[in-house]
Amino acid sequence: MNISVSDVILLAHAAFGVTGCLAALWVFVEALNAGPSNAGRIKTAALVTAFCMAAAWIFGGYWYLHFYPAEKAVILKGPWPFAHNIFMETKEHLFFATAILAFFLPIATREKLCSNSVARRLVLSVAGLIAVTGLALEGAGAVIDHGVKVALIENSSKGPQ
Repeated sequence: MNISVSDVILLAHAAFGVTGCLAALWVFVEALNAGPSNAGRIKTAALVTAFCMAAAWIFGGYWYLHFYPAEKAVILKGPWPFAHNIFMETKEHLFFATAILAFFLPIATREKLCSNSVARRLVLSVAGLIAVTGLALEGAGAVIDHGVKVALIENSSKGPQ
C-alpha cells in the first residue's frame, strides 16, 4: 500500500477540519451552561477550534495549489463534473466564512458568558455556525473525492486508449 504525500496532506486537512468542528461543538455545549467553573474549558475549546481550522486551512490550501489541478482535470472529464463545478466552487468561497468565525470565536469567549447573555448567545451562534458550515465543507470534500474516484473508475473500465 502506497501512501503519498498528497494523501497525507489531504487527510490532515480533513482531520483538522473535523476536529475543529468537534471543538466548536464542545464550545457550544459548554456555553449552553456557561458558568465560572467551565469558563476555562470554553476558552480552551475556542482556541482548539481556531488552531484546528487554521491547520485545516493551511493543509487544504497547500494541497489545493499543488495537487488539485490534476484532480480537477480528471473530475471535469468524468461523469461527475458537478463535483468541481458546484461543490469545489462552493467550498472555495464558504471556507472563508468558517475560518473568520473560527478566528473570532476565541475573542468572543473572552467575555463572562455566565453573566452576559448577549455574549453567550453570540458564542452559541458562532460556534454553531462553525460546526454546521465546517461539516458542510467536509461533505463537499467527500463529493469532490468521489468525483475523482468515479472518473478514474470510468476511465479504467474503458481500457487502454
